[in-house]
Amino acid sequence: MVKKRHDCSQPYEGDGGGDRSAVVELTYRAPPGTPAGVEVMTLAELRARAPEGLLAMPQRLDFHQIVVVRAGSAGHTVDFTGHWLEAGSVLWVRPGQVQQFGEVTGIEGDVVLVQPGFLSPGTAVAAMADDPFRPVLWRPVGEDHEAVFRAVGHLAADFRTGGALPADVHTDVLRHLLSVLVLRLAHLTTPVGSGVPAPGDAFLRFRAAVERDFADRHRVADYARTLGYSTRTLSRATLAAAGVGAKEFIDRRVMLEAKRLLAHSELPAARIAGRLGFDDAANFSKFFQHRAGLSPGAFRAALRPPTGRAQSV
Repeated sequence: MVKKRHDCSQPYEGDGGGDRSAVVELTYRAPPGTPAGVEVMTLAELRARAPEGLLAMPQRLDFHQIVVVRAGSAGHTVDFTGHWLEAGSVLWVRPGQVQQFGEVTGIEGDVVLVQPGFLSPGTAVAAMADDPFRPVLWRPVGEDHEAVFRAVGHLAADFRTGGALPADVHTDVLRHLLSVLVLRLAHLTTPVGSGVPAPGDAFLRFRAAVERDFADRHRVADYARTLGYSTRTLSRATLAAAGVGAKEFIDRRVMLEAKRLLAHSELPAARIAGRLGFDDAANFSKFFQHRAGLSPGAFRAALRPPTGRAQSV
C-alpha cells in the first residue's frame, strides 16, 4: 500500500517526499512472497510499517481495508463522517473512500487489506463486498460477535501459516475464508445504524440511479420520470429507507462528491461546480456554504493545514 506513482511493495510505505498538505492517494501491492490480493496484519504491525504521521493524514484508498478492533477505543473518519471504534467494532473502508485515523495507538486488533477483484468477480460475495451502500461500521454482539471474530482469526492464521501450500491453493483458501467473513458481516442482525425496515424496490432503484446520475441530475422529478414513479412515491420510499427525503438524499450525494473533490484534487471550485452539474461556480458555492457552513475554499484550507513532510520507515 503506497502513495500512487511510487514503486514500493510494503503496505503504508512512502518515499519520504509526500506533501502533508494534500490527501494521500494509497494503492495496494502485495509484499513479495505473500498471496496476491489480500494481506492480514495487526494494528501494531500497521503502525510500525507506516511512515511517521501518515496514518493521521486523510487518505483515499483504491483497495478494501477492514479494521477489526479487539481492544481500546479511538475515532475514525470515513468520507468526512466520524465513527467511534471500540472493542468489538468492525470498520470497512472501501475503494474510493477518504479515511483518516484518529488516535491509532488507542486501539489494537487486526487489519485486512483486499485488492479489488480478489473475490471472484460476478459472485454474490463479490457484489456484497463491492456494494458502496453497505455499512461502514458494525458492532456484532453475542453469537454474531463470536462468528465474525473467529472468521477474522482463521483468516489471519491461514495468511501466516499457509506458506507451505502451493501459491494457488493458499490464495484459494484465503479467498474462501474472506468470503466467510464477508457473508457473516453482510448478514449481521444488528449493524450500526440499523433499525429501519429493509428498503423497498422503489428506493433501491432510486438509490442506484442517484449513484449513477447525481452529477447530472439534481431534481427528484427527473428521477421520478425516468424510473416511472411519482415524486411523492420516491420521497416516501426514501424517507422510510434512509430517514431523509428524496431531494435531501440527492443533495447529500452531491455534497459528498464535492467534499471528495475538494479534499483529494487540486481542481478549482469552478471546475468542481461543472463536474457536479452546477451552471456556475456561484451557485455551487452557495449550495456548499449552506450545507457545510463554510465556503469550498475554506473547507479545503481547513482540511489541508500546512505541516511538514511524511517520513519513510
